[in-house]
Amino acid sequence: MTAKPGEIAPSKPMKKADVAPFLTAIAAGNDDPRTELDYGTPFQLLIAVMLSAQTTDIAVNKVTPALFAAAPDAASMAALGAEGIGAHIKSIGLWQAKAKNAAALSQQLLERHGGEVPGEREALEALPGVGRKTANVVLNEIFGLPTMAVDTHILRLGNRTGIAPGATPRAVEEGLLKRIPKEMLKPAHLWLILHGRYVCKARKPECWRCAGAPWCSFKPKPTAPAGLKATP
Repeated sequence: MTAKPGEIAPSKPMKKADVAPFLTAIAAGNDDPRTELDYGTPFQLLIAVMLSAQTTDIAVNKVTPALFAAAPDAASMAALGAEGIGAHIKSIGLWQAKAKNAAALSQQLLERHGGEVPGEREALEALPGVGRKTANVVLNEIFGLPTMAVDTHILRLGNRTGIAPGATPRAVEEGLLKRIPKEMLKPAHLWLILHGRYVCKARKPECWRCAGAPWCSFKPKPTAPAGLKATP
């Protein structure tokens, strides 16, 4: 498999026996990780995840406090409507489409699920603006299921580290589900996201401070810049 321009070239697949030690190392004792999106209810998480597409969690967290104060549940969000929702989220990418989806999603929750967030993939993916990745986040975070929401960070790590190389998010997802020990699947989703966000960065992976480096297939690993001490 050859990487396209701008993509991460896939490394040699990590040995399956190395997957658990690698995940344990990058977890850094964070046995029960939580999403960095701010939310108070399952409905609010669903909206926040939908808003986060092609937008950072930081940007979403800046707009959701006012949005959720005005519309904390499906009924009030549907009543606010796309125009009212849009007024709160104009600073994030694709806000017009997201406002329409948030309004339509909320109305559908009222009509089909009594205003509650369903815990089944099929029902979640039937909601406007909700794809497989968003459904996986909700199923993992709210319902405790061992799902793997492959975002840009996990897609990169799957290929760069060799833990589950794949040309598409679905391929990486399926590889991770097969290779990660069952007891580690639920937290592994966030371990990988957080590791990709803060250590195994897109342009310059900080391998010199990566605790998982001994098991990672990526080569050659960058060394610490002058004046910085390696701290894996």
